Amino acid sequence: MPPALAKELGLTNPMAVPHLHKIVVNMGVGEATQNTKMLDPLVRDLGEICGQKPVVTKAKKSIAAFKSPRRHGDWRHGDAARHQDV
Repeated sequence: MPPALAKELGLTNPMAVPHLHKIVVNMGVGEATQNTKMLDPLVRDLGEICGQKPVVTKAKKSIAAFKSPRRHGDWRHGDAARHQDV
């Protein structure tokens, strides 16, 4: 594959040919976090797709715990002058 890609791109230096370092496959499971029985078939399907056993990791912190200052009306970083209540 690299020689064909080098020829297609017109590269003479073999170190200039782009190559893959790592491929990451993620899957959002949504409602399966509440029901672990739903998670097993999803893990099996992902394993069949990738050809490797997937590593199941759970979020350490809920997304709801992250607070965006702009969404909640807390104006910072120079935006206070533009958004003052008159």
